[in-house]
Amino acid sequence: MPVQASRRPSSPGSAASSGRVAAAIPAQPRPSGGGPGARPPGSGDEGRAGGGGGSAKKRTKRKDPLWARLTVVFGAVLMLSSGVAIVGSKVLIGQATGDIAQRNLLGEAGKSDAEGGANLDGPIDMLLLGVDARERWAADDVRSDSIIILHIPASHDQAYLISIPRDTEAQIPAFPKSGFAGGTAKINAAFQAGAANGGGWEGGAQLMAQTIKRLTGISFDGAAIINFGGFKNVIDTLGTVRICVSQEVKSLHMSYVDGKPMWNADAKKTGKPRTPVVHKKGCQEMEGWAALDYSRQRKSLRNGDYDRQANQQQLIKAMAKKATDGGSLTNPAKLNQLIKAAGKAFVLDTGGVAIEKFIFTMRGVTANELTMLKTNNGTFNANGNNTEGLNEETLAMFRAVKQDKLAEFVFTHPEVISTRK
Repeated sequence: MPVQASRRPSSPGSAASSGRVAAAIPAQPRPSGGGPGARPPGSGDEGRAGGGGGSAKKRTKRKDPLWARLTVVFGAVLMLSSGVAIVGSKVLIGQATGDIAQRNLLGEAGKSDAEGGANLDGPIDMLLLGVDARERWAADDVRSDSIIILHIPASHDQAYLISIPRDTEAQIPAFPKSGFAGGTAKINAAFQAGAANGGGWEGGAQLMAQTIKRLTGISFDGAAIINFGGFKNVIDTLGTVRICVSQEVKSLHMSYVDGKPMWNADAKKTGKPRTPVVHKKGCQEMEGWAALDYSRQRKSLRNGDYDRQANQQQLIKAMAKKATDGGSLTNPAKLNQLIKAAGKAFVLDTGGVAIEKFIFTMRGVTANELTMLKTNNGTFNANGNNTEGLNEETLAMFRAVKQDKLAEFVFTHPEVISTRK
């Protein structure tokens, strides 16, 4: 059922009900090298213009495959939604979020009035997307490899993260905006199909949301597309995050040169000896560049994308916990810095609801109530087409999300809970 038109801006240039629409995500200059002493890797070549369908977009160079940039929006929503010292801070939040780019990222996948889309009184479902945009690709030739559904029940005192595997076979509907005729493909191709031919990131997100709605039945209250560099900026603002590495992994993307971490391509240019970055097993405090690199690894992990999904969810929880336990929510200056860092990192759709109202609605959620859930028992579920399908338990879990009965489902299916610390 189409979403009510008045809830969501109809074009990139239309303002949401908050009245604030930024033109683009600010681009960031590319650093000449990596390392904590200068600008660490991840702070330089990640920015690009965001969101507008068909509008000109200036992209800076980047060589990194992308993973879960969605952590930033969760940092912006969940970190700020704790009840600690938030009462009375609407003005602060409104000022700090004034430059966040808002676009129509959901299209007809937004909740209808009958589904509670007219307000935030009921359950809240958000679609969080990380896209893969690389230097050699055209601006509209990108896929979304990181796809996470954030579900908050009507009680607004709990939050769940569910990742959709990137290789899931899906029926992608036709999308006239980009000239896509529809077809069957891996779900991460939906973003690319929607972004092509001038559809832009807005079109990519809309087609992805429609594809997920067709696959799971879930409609959304909001969505976000995440920028890589901004994610690192949020962690740097927090200082570090505590990550418990479950299996030692050698980075496929970074090396040390003279003790400083650098992208492999940049490290090779120095002509100096290189030492691979290795993330050792055990709990540790990670700086932004290290957390970002660890959470990007996929090919060298035992369960591939499923282990990466767990690492992404773990990092989101670590960010939220650090913000809550570290006093960032009780320090107005620090809170302002966090919101501004997150605001530079993503394009957001709150369904026409003012951002500060959206945040305040979720102020009862804290890091300790964030539950990470697994799909397909945490392993690849092959369907014989070089892709995978969602098993019956996973489909039942998505039905529980739609019916706002996820807590009951998790209680009777405890095996879906991720045990990652």
